[in-house]
Amino acid sequence: MFKLLKIIARAGEATEKYPFAPLPVSPGFRGKPEYTAQQCIACAACVLACPPNALAIETDAEACTRTWSLNLGRCIFCGRCEEVCPTGAIELSAEFELAVANKADLMQKATFTLTRCRQCDTPFAPTKEIEYALALTAQQGAADSDLESLRALFETCLDCKRTHALAVLDARRYVVKGAA
Repeated sequence: MFKLLKIIARAGEATEKYPFAPLPVSPGFRGKPEYTAQQCIACAACVLACPPNALAIETDAEACTRTWSLNLGRCIFCGRCEEVCPTGAIELSAEFELAVANKADLMQKATFTLTRCRQCDTPFAPTKEIEYALALTAQQGAADSDLESLRALFETCLDCKRTHALAVLDARRYVVKGAA
């Protein structure tokens, strides 16, 4: 019996003093998602990829805003949002302690302004998303004159683009029938 106690005393403690000392985590640990609203373009790719529906986007057409929200109480730290984010606005951190006194403290929100369609004046896309698309196009070497025509195209909603395309198609059909 004394021999066993002697061995135990030499071995020391096998457990971590967790609440009193920080617990080390391994590299690649998937903890709490860290969100950077300045990098986000509100494209909703993360919302579509989130299995537990911890991410949500709500569009308010009257206020011309889109609100992105993350509920950390629902998050399972799978990392899908980090994988699909085109701008790197979401990254998983090493932080895993999410104890809060108020449930509302687990919510993160960001609000983005929407661009109005040049044709029908309906809010349809986040301004940051359009600027991001134009910046990518400029990075590929597009001329400034092309960028301005693309801006007009990007700032037009899908319904107006569809209506314009159908009108052009009908005009072509009329020309072909009239020439024959």
